[in-house]
Amino acid sequence: MLEWAGIPPEESPRQGGPAAPYQQSQRLDLYWEAVELLLEKGAAYRCFCTSQRLELLKKEALQSQQTPRYDNRCRHLSPKQVAEKVSQGADSVVRFRLEESVEPFCDLIYGWNRHVVASIEGDPVILKSDGFPTYHLANVVDDHLMGISHVLRGMEWLVSTSKHLLLYRAFDWEPPQFGHLPLLLNRDGSKLSKRQGDIFVERLAQDGYLPEVLLDSVTNCGSGFADNRMGRTLKELIKEFDVSRIERHSALLDLEKFSEFNRIHLMRRVEDELLREELVAELQTAVEQAYGGQLADREVLEKSYVQQVLLLRKGHISRLKDLVSAKYAFLWIRPSVPHEELQTISAEADRIGRLVLGLLERQVAALTTEELSKDLRRLQEQISGTPYSGMMKLLRLALSGQPEGPSVAEMMVSLGPREASMRIQRALCG
Repeated sequence: MLEWAGIPPEESPRQGGPAAPYQQSQRLDLYWEAVELLLEKGAAYRCFCTSQRLELLKKEALQSQQTPRYDNRCRHLSPKQVAEKVSQGADSVVRFRLEESVEPFCDLIYGWNRHVVASIEGDPVILKSDGFPTYHLANVVDDHLMGISHVLRGMEWLVSTSKHLLLYRAFDWEPPQFGHLPLLLNRDGSKLSKRQGDIFVERLAQDGYLPEVLLDSVTNCGSGFADNRMGRTLKELIKEFDVSRIERHSALLDLEKFSEFNRIHLMRRVEDELLREELVAELQTAVEQAYGGQLADREVLEKSYVQQVLLLRKGHISRLKDLVSAKYAFLWIRPSVPHEELQTISAEADRIGRLVLGLLERQVAALTTEELSKDLRRLQEQISGTPYSGMMKLLRLALSGQPEGPSVAEMMVSLGPREASMRIQRALCG
């Protein structure tokens, strides 16, 4: 999904890199080595407390209306007691020994912070009984070995940062700079949830949203920029981003704005000649899939025609797939409208048809929406019994078979003089 979004990792399990391997399950030896170092220093210890005992501690704390915490019981086991339990095959985890002496740190977003976690928490597990590390250990070991200089993560980890800095100190490692980001919430202030199917990146891609829309919309509702505007490209986001401008209040993600973001970025793609060619190929495939068996004329799949449709509809559609919706079916399928139905709109239907055909015959060059609109206005002046709105309703129905849609001029330009004339001849003139 990062690759789809246009921000592929420079190092990853798929990409590889100097700090490989990048999967936690393949780095267990590194975590065990780190844990052994902490055990030797006395900064960590083995804990043999059963899950039943831990659950009992939790229940007792809740009954006393206290925050559940581990009581550090195994911290006081002697080396001999630990050796005996290990020899007996007792299951154990490894816990980190918290200290009261916590130094303050300057967060890039929240400023100076200091959390004496030892006063409110028990010693945390850093290596589970299955040999896998917890986040507390893994993030410290991985970031150090990978040479990470800056860590930007969710604000829910702000309190835990003092704990992580104690780990860095225990290892005698230089910590990176930390910046904790405000949460991304729904528009109503509730938390984003996995149960919301429409917030998955895969779903956005399937629904026809462009990769750049995800980046633009998420950064737009957040902060870190001098101004808040739609339509930023990745290059602009990189150039304009300033971590000192990140605000502390939560960002509200308005999914309803995604369509407008997509409209802006789709318009940019259509205007770019190389990207437009990709859109043409994509639209040709979509039309084939949606209307393949109904296409009366395969010419509608030709590159020149599909490109003309894209150029005319840019700025009017939010997603490329909109062009294969029922609203735009007229572009790909010739309508079949009974002549009698058109006569009910105007008794001058046949005369209107002949005048419009004459107009289209004279305009053998490339039509423009603006000029054609003016010509249609002038043409209506020759019709005494049908108002302009009635004439437009008549022509729209003849061209598309639909009572609503783009303007008649845009329909004619999209279809081209030949196709537009053929449809009007067929519907109005019999």
